[in-house]
Amino acid sequence: MVEGREIPADLKYTKDHEWLHMEGDLCRIGITDYAQNSLHEVVYAELPQIGRKLAQKESFGTVESVKAVSEVYSPISGEVLEVNQKLADAPELVNQKPYGEGWLILMKPLRLKDEEGSLLSAKGYEDLLKTLSEQK
Repeated sequence: MVEGREIPADLKYTKDHEWLHMEGDLCRIGITDYAQNSLHEVVYAELPQIGRKLAQKESFGTVESVKAVSEVYSPISGEVLEVNQKLADAPELVNQKPYGEGWLILMKPLRLKDEEGSLLSAKGYEDLLKTLSEQK
């Protein structure tokens, strides 16, 4: 762990602080503990329409906090099958459980085999966070 930040080993990560969890042939996506902590108190999440097709690294929505509005990017290409409806009434779930109930979207990947090599392992993401903390 870096600076008390949780980094689950079974997830893949992006340099933009999104995570991806494979669930059979689907992917659940959210923002990392580091990202939610940087944002502070999340007050709103704007999520995409179900059925929207996303390219890898395409912005699919925003997470708004009392401090800032941050875009969220798709770790891989795919089609949005579900959005986390709980966040409409309880956006604080992103802060409280970023790897659980605070997830953002569920998608069907379109080119996972071609794109998964660009994702970071938990160790790779931890190394990225160490580099970021050294730059402060």
